Amino acid sequence: MISKRNIGRKNMGKNFTFQLIFIFLIRLLLNTGRRFIYPFAPVLGRSLDVPVTAITTIIATSQFTSLFGLFSGPIADRIGNRVVMRTGLALLSIGMLLCGLVPEYLAVFVGLVLASFGKTVFDPAIQSFIGHHVPFTRRGRVIGIIETAWAGSTLIGIPAFALIIEHMGLRISFYVLAFLGALGWLFIARILPPDSKEKGASGEKSGLLSGIFSLFRQRETAGMLLFGFWISIANDGLFVVYGLWLEESFDVSLVTLGFSTVAIGSAELIGEGMTALFSDRIGLKKTIIICLCLVSGAYFILPLIGVSLIWAMVGIFCVFLFFEMVMVTSFSLSTELLPASRATMMSGFYALSGIGRMIGVLIGGILWGFGGITAVAWAASCFTLLGLGSLLWGLSNWQHDGAGGSQGD
Repeated sequence: MISKRNIGRKNMGKNFTFQLIFIFLIRLLLNTGRRFIYPFAPVLGRSLDVPVTAITTIIATSQFTSLFGLFSGPIADRIGNRVVMRTGLALLSIGMLLCGLVPEYLAVFVGLVLASFGKTVFDPAIQSFIGHHVPFTRRGRVIGIIETAWAGSTLIGIPAFALIIEHMGLRISFYVLAFLGALGWLFIARILPPDSKEKGASGEKSGLLSGIFSLFRQRETAGMLLFGFWISIANDGLFVVYGLWLEESFDVSLVTLGFSTVAIGSAELIGEGMTALFSDRIGLKKTIIICLCLVSGAYFILPLIGVSLIWAMVGIFCVFLFFEMVMVTSFSLSTELLPASRATMMSGFYALSGIGRMIGVLIGGILWGFGGITAVAWAASCFTLLGLGSLLWGLSNWQHDGAGGSQGD
């Protein structure tokens, strides 16, 4: 098994920098395809002659269908990561092409949900792929680099999309995304090395459902899934109300709110960069624990220091900086908890985090009505500590075995 894994890593190493740039660009494309709808909801509504609530329905549906990505992981473990990655890009291209060809609400609804689901399918497969081909001692750096595509979609992808809309129109922008997705589908088999033949018995003999349920039978994986669930509740609970807080407390303009989005994107980018630079040196588990404590503290002091707009922005920046470091480092660590079924593990992590985000949105609004930013931020701090407890419980006896696997209870 070790020799086959090393072969895969050598294959990736031949053109490693070029392959890493390619993965970054593909993820930038997929992230832009999912995230552009948020700032351009009014533009889409006017173009389709529907209210903005109809566009937010598309967003909500996309979030809900992302839960079905739970099944893409076991499938990737059975048929190969590259096949599933190409499927994700195909969904993006088909969805965007449908939006461009039939600019009616129902068609755009289906197209955008398909495109968003493409990212849901793609993400666990690429994390698993990196887990197969990149040594654990370098994985934090590599995943940190490719995760900068998330912040990059805010800082690069969406502004570029806006320029295309401004100069060529909305339909052309859909065609551009469809074309780029098709190019990615074409070149992914030429640029990325084949999947290694590293397969565990669970990946070959278990059914899809049994593979998913097995995540909850192992302490390490169950702890990590619960960790992702709790911290996602915390972050999205704040994210859904922070704009309202700034608006009501400081009477900010739309321009200032837009700047806050840039600040969050910058915090995410710096967090991803710091993960790439330091997480492998410090240790992935230790990095997560340190940053969890920092983000919990940042949540707690946010209402205390947020007495002026500048300090409120500083607090929000710190929250998203440390949270991004937690998330990106947890991706790297999760790829090694179940080496024989990496894609299954990652799809489970994404799914539980997605459920946490949906619950966080609901709880955030309720807590805001109950006690304002103090209730939201302090609850987020507590949820983050629950995530820390879940992590410590799950990984209390886990250690990397130095040969690409892991040891636990």
